[in-house]
Amino acid sequence: MRRNILITGASSGLGAEMARQFAAKGHNLALTARRTERLEALQTELAERYPQLQVVIHSLDVNDHTQVFEVFRTIDAGLPLDRIIVNAGLGKGAPLGTGRFDANRETAMTNFVGALAQAEAAMELFRARNAGHLVFISSISGLRGLPKTVTTYAATKAGIASLAEGLRIELLGKPITVSTIYPGYIRSEMNERVAHTPLIVDTVPGVRAMVAAIESEKSKAYVPSWPWRPLAQVMRFAPLAVLKRML
Repeated sequence: MRRNILITGASSGLGAEMARQFAAKGHNLALTARRTERLEALQTELAERYPQLQVVIHSLDVNDHTQVFEVFRTIDAGLPLDRIIVNAGLGKGAPLGTGRFDANRETAMTNFVGALAQAEAAMELFRARNAGHLVFISSISGLRGLPKTVTTYAATKAGIASLAEGLRIELLGKPITVSTIYPGYIRSEMNERVAHTPLIVDTVPGVRAMVAAIESEKSKAYVPSWPWRPLAQVMRFAPLAVLKRML
């Protein structure tokens, strides 16, 4: 059992619900985010429900790359980490060339460069002990280039998946495991703009599928498996004209 888990971006949405569900399974948790007041509320909630567990919180902005390394090392010194979930991210974006480079740059820096910093910090710890489970939260959006407001977001999620796969190839046959999770539409603060789609699922069952995939340490998982596993294959190979009509 991976006893001690670090989750970044744990103050709300999928990160907070992952914390609740992993705590229910008996895992000690280290939770990070920028919004410490939300982390404190979550820590209190979990401590009341599961007083036997350790739940530590740290303020962390993944765009402060020095801080990423410092926080990961500090947490690991007190709670040796078995699993690190790279979850922190943004959903901002605008069609390219419409004057919102600032929003697209922020998403690119947070979602990809921030994830790279987390992966570097995690792998430093895991290489030192030759063990661990590194989990990247990508997105079904990362399977293909997507238009308009999600162009940059989709590109960052594709980059995360590629980063994970490169590591997975390097570490084949070694005791460090790398997983890529591709959530479909799971209700959260980030995807309020797609809340009208019939494919969206509520946070709790959606995250339950994510947690099950993470616990099984699959190399890749499209979650929830229905309808996203078959839809992932359609998205991968559909001609652009067909893909455009789907979106």
